[in-house]
Amino acid sequence: MERRRFIEVIAGGLLAAPLAAEAQPGKVFRVGILTTGSPTDPSSVHLLGAFFQRLRELGYVEGQNLAVERRFAEGKYERFPDLAADLVRLKVDIIVAAGGLSPFAAQKATKTIPIVMTNQADPVGGGLVASLARPGGNITGLSLLVPEIVGKQLQLLKEVIPRVSRVAILRNPANKTHAHSLKEVEVAARSLRVQPQTFEARGSEEFDGAFAAMTRERAGALLVLSDPMFWFNRTRIADLAATQRLPTMFAQREHAEAGGLMAYGANLSDALRQAATYVDKILKGAKPGDLPVEQPKKFELVINLKTAKALGLTIPQSVLGRADEIIQ
Repeated sequence: MERRRFIEVIAGGLLAAPLAAEAQPGKVFRVGILTTGSPTDPSSVHLLGAFFQRLRELGYVEGQNLAVERRFAEGKYERFPDLAADLVRLKVDIIVAAGGLSPFAAQKATKTIPIVMTNQADPVGGGLVASLARPGGNITGLSLLVPEIVGKQLQLLKEVIPRVSRVAILRNPANKTHAHSLKEVEVAARSLRVQPQTFEARGSEEFDGAFAAMTRERAGALLVLSDPMFWFNRTRIADLAATQRLPTMFAQREHAEAGGLMAYGANLSDALRQAATYVDKILKGAKPGDLPVEQPKKFELVINLKTAKALGLTIPQSVLGRADEIIQ
């Protein structure tokens, strides 16, 4: 599937290029991309492809009126400060901060270069913006409302596994939004009569220990909080969960495509396309502090039936009927 999507992105870019017109005659804009992904990961390529496809529709063509500086953290949060500082030294016109700590690193690196965040869970609580309606400062973009949907994710797990009593919650202590998410989990867990068990991993080297602890604590399912490091290591997490026979819930469809049981959350491709619209407005003179932070336009439920079969689970028809996509 990832191979097919990679090919679609390349083909789509070739077809779209002739349709684009110059946004401003003679002007070449320099855009900095700061992302947790990898240039060799097909899903990272696909998501950035959605962003650049929308820019082409708006009249920006790389190599003509657009120069792009790409910086990939490859799942390592500690790389963000240096990568952000590098973009500032290059004097880019705008920084697109795609996920994780990238908006925080970009904001710390510059107070003047406009920043567009693509999928920040809690920009107000994290101190990135003053409010969603009036961000202020030099940053705006998309809020994915991730903390507010973890209750729904837990509810879906309970519907699929009615007898589950203990649900493991995997968090990254370095993620500033996870404290809020855990509070939402606790509220939902009380109403659903399940016991949440929190486990931590700051990097991929801590996954084995976290999953071993889940087994010791007899967790019956796993909810993985939204985190770019987890997204980058999605196949590894799905494989570990399969080994431990843990039904899983994630926030992004790419996790389900990598072998997770279910994913419920905002569509990242849509978010990247929306981010391109912000870039267009800012390059045309809008101030980021005056552009309201937008919230998701689409949430989707993706279910991997192949994984369900391997776990010996039958997904209730009431849940299947709400799925936006079913992976066979």
